[in-house]
Amino acid sequence: MKQFLTICAIACFIAILRLPIAYYTFLRAIVSLGAIVLIYNFFKQKNYSLTVVFMVVLLLFNPILPVYLHRKSIWIPLDVITGLLFLIISYYEKKEPVKEEKATEVMTVSKTYTRDRIVSAKKEIK
Repeated sequence: MKQFLTICAIACFIAILRLPIAYYTFLRAIVSLGAIVLIYNFFKQKNYSLTVVFMVVLLLFNPILPVYLHRKSIWIPLDVITGLLFLIISYYEKKEPVKEEKATEVMTVSKTYTRDRIVSAKKEIK
């Protein structure tokens, strides 16, 4: 999945250049697919804030009902931000919580030796 998200990010960075409209259609498809995958994963992890962020990305880049922002100067920051989001998510290492092991106390039993015993004097019985 890391490679796919990196490809999505690179596609967003390439979109800064002046390219034919076919590339931007491809960009919409690939970024939408990446956003759908991330929305599913974040929703499953109950990370709702990132789910909403990538829903916005999906709305902006969806190929079915495209959003036309008729200026390239508006799309350039959106492409850069989206590319950075994909890169951050793909290379972010999720740290798993460290499980604390329950410490078990081991009581040491002191071994007594016969030479260490105190011998009391026996009373004689008459």
